[in-house]
Amino acid sequence: MTKFYKLVFSSTLISGTVLAISSMSWFSAWMGLEINLLSLMPLMKNFKNKFASEATIKYFITQAMASMIMLLSILMFSNTKNLSMEMAPSLLLSASLLMKMGAAPLHFWLPEVVSGVSWGTCLLILTWQKIAPMILLFYSNTVNSLMYATIIVSSMVGGLLGLNQICLRKIMAFSSINHISWMLAASITSMTLWMTYFVVYSLINTGIILTMHKNKMFYLPQLMKLSPSKKYTKMVLLMSLLSLGGLPPFLGFLPKWLTISALSSVNLMYLATVLIITTLLSLFIYLRITFTTLTLSSDESLHLKTEIITMSMNMLSMVSMMGLMLTIVMSEL
Repeated sequence: MTKFYKLVFSSTLISGTVLAISSMSWFSAWMGLEINLLSLMPLMKNFKNKFASEATIKYFITQAMASMIMLLSILMFSNTKNLSMEMAPSLLLSASLLMKMGAAPLHFWLPEVVSGVSWGTCLLILTWQKIAPMILLFYSNTVNSLMYATIIVSSMVGGLLGLNQICLRKIMAFSSINHISWMLAASITSMTLWMTYFVVYSLINTGIILTMHKNKMFYLPQLMKLSPSKKYTKMVLLMSLLSLGGLPPFLGFLPKWLTISALSSVNLMYLATVLIITTLLSLFIYLRITFTTLTLSSDESLHLKTEIITMSMNMLSMVSMMGLMLTIVMSEL
């Protein structure tokens, strides 16, 4: 695909998201989501990789199913005369949006799709594609038992199913499912808190995926093949993974801390407790990767392109260590 077509589809991708979150009716929001979907599919397609084609088809089928459920709920809303009957379309609408963002138990498509696409497309699916469904879910104002159940199940699935993975893209996918539970919990209390969490998550994710993309790392054993002379690169990458897991005093801990405080202020401490316990599973995955990578080494060495990744390494270092300063400042307030 030429750069011109990539620019065109990237522009329509952004336009679809903007249309969805700024629309005044659910039908126009549905149209924005469809424009967003049809714009991402050409960016996912790679004629040199059959797995990318398979992932594109899987992504289309699941998103089309979610879109049909959403359209059905919109039609039910428009034809509902009895207020007691509004619960069914409300649940269908929430389920369709949760399916589009990849929240458990409707997450079945996310690891399989992410494992078959490039790192660039993986970054789009794990970050940008969550903006419109999450904001629309916030607009729907449906804080019900389905939302609480989704938060708990997503946090458990993200931690448990990521334990036996060696594919780095699947690990990032299950990490995303766990972070979805935190973002949904943050959206219950405040839109500003959700935005803060999403920006920090996207920033850390971008740095990690950029590094893995530039060095063509797809599986855990490749981390152990890093050249011994690149200890700084390895340390910064592992620190960023720990930051993504929410280990204090890194930056990833800050939005989790704010979310726990917000949940406790609205008497949802039981939900915060579940999130903390299940997040320990995700943190264990990153700690296991860190200890394994630092203590074991391979005879083969994966030499990095130093001139390409210097900027990304510096960005990762600043992002990871920024949490220490912010934690100290916030503790004084």
